[in-house]
Amino acid sequence: MKAVRFHAAKDIRVEEVPVPTVKPGWIRYLDGPHIIPPNGQPHGMTGESPPITLGHEFSGIVDEVGEGVSGFKQGDKVCVQPTIYDGDCRACLKGLTNSCDTFGFIGLSGWGGGMSEYTCAPAEYVKKLPDDMGLDIGALVEPLAVGWHAVAPSPYKDGDNVLVLGGGPIGLCVVLALLAKGCKNIIVSEVSRRRREFAQSFGAHHVIDPEKVDIVQESKNLTDGEGVDVCFDAAGVQIGVDGGLQAVRPRGTFVNIALWGAKRVALDMNVMLFGERRYMAVVTYIDGDFEAVIEAIHSGKLKPHGMITKVIRPDEVAEEGFKALTDDKDNQVKILVDMSKATEVAAA
Repeated sequence: MKAVRFHAAKDIRVEEVPVPTVKPGWIRYLDGPHIIPPNGQPHGMTGESPPITLGHEFSGIVDEVGEGVSGFKQGDKVCVQPTIYDGDCRACLKGLTNSCDTFGFIGLSGWGGGMSEYTCAPAEYVKKLPDDMGLDIGALVEPLAVGWHAVAPSPYKDGDNVLVLGGGPIGLCVVLALLAKGCKNIIVSEVSRRRREFAQSFGAHHVIDPEKVDIVQESKNLTDGEGVDVCFDAAGVQIGVDGGLQAVRPRGTFVNIALWGAKRVALDMNVMLFGERRYMAVVTYIDGDFEAVIEAIHSGKLKPHGMITKVIRPDEVAEEGFKALTDDKDNQVKILVDMSKATEVAAA
């Protein structure tokens, strides 16, 4: 079969690889470098290192069900919750699989990702989609679950004013999650004009350019002088943290979603101390978040249909996918790789 595989930074190839064998308790389905282990250092759960088949946001159709699996049948529409966890560490035993000691991702750490014609996953990772939900929308459940989980454990409640830092894909997913929960005052701070337009079209009530206005003062102006109750940071830049903390009202909460990599963030402890402001961090999702997102989409509360800005073939991933997300990221939210086109590529 055809698969998009990561070999090294800037080395992404479409290759022929064996169709995965279905193991007991697993399901195989048809298409739809923080976590990618270094060469020579296999991931603790998967035992794999590059080249690795990419794709952790994906959906597909069940092709084969492994021995011992119930509740699924051939032809079911599904998506996958790709977090890899051991199930018996201190975090997993508390249900915090997103904080597993050997945390990894299908499509980044191994086990075969969604950018392939077929892939397999443990049945417990597979989530059934409604029959009337398109696979394109099913592929959005994963990023939407990140936004959903950012809001779920936060202290956000009905009537709260919210500031979202960053109008990229995850910031927009937070906006959609907040709207699904009935938030009436969402402020998005984003430097890119196009991303501000996306945020507004997705339902944000106010969008501001932090290079032109003071986000602290503007947040107060838009909340009757109070400041926001919760600030979600999906940008991951120091200046955003500085302004976001001050935009939060006394005893409000700053929630970090951003992946900082090697950068270290500085927190102004005096701003936190004298306002008794709280700081918390959230990462990915836990069991129940995917199901909540699927239900919210199906009921019409969560409306992600404008998120897919481009559909490409697997042979276009390097130029029209990764390169576009680097060089043209302001005009892209989510780029869908249609693996059903892999056969056409092979025949071309």
